[in-house]
Amino acid sequence: MKKKTNKKLGEAIDSLTEQLKENGFGVLWQLNFKDKLKEKGLDFEEDFVVMEVCNPKKAKEVMGKNIHIGCVLPCKMVVREKNNQTYIGMTRPEALIDLFDDFNLNEIAKEVEGTLRQSIESTV
Repeated sequence: MKKKTNKKLGEAIDSLTEQLKENGFGVLWQLNFKDKLKEKGLDFEEDFVVMEVCNPKKAKEVMGKNIHIGCVLPCKMVVREKNNQTYIGMTRPEALIDLFDDFNLNEIAKEVEGTLRQSIESTV
């Protein structure tokens, strides 16, 4: 899923972080690939910021039911720029849960995905 916004990269990240916080999620870590590649002597033109986000209660709930879900946690979101446009996207939790063939977790994944989508929509 991805959405375009008129906000600049930093403004979009700040707004998304605030929306996530209001919905019980925190940003655990973020990395701008442009900066990291530059450190390694490699050019990369566009900002591409990966954010790992988590709702601790939901993480505990799914890992309590299937510890292997930890392989795809925390949730990943991306804020990137291309041709002076900013985009916000995410890896869909419902699609990731499907990898585990554990239908007991589908409702939780659906709820988490809905919250993350709402955070993106409120940001754009």
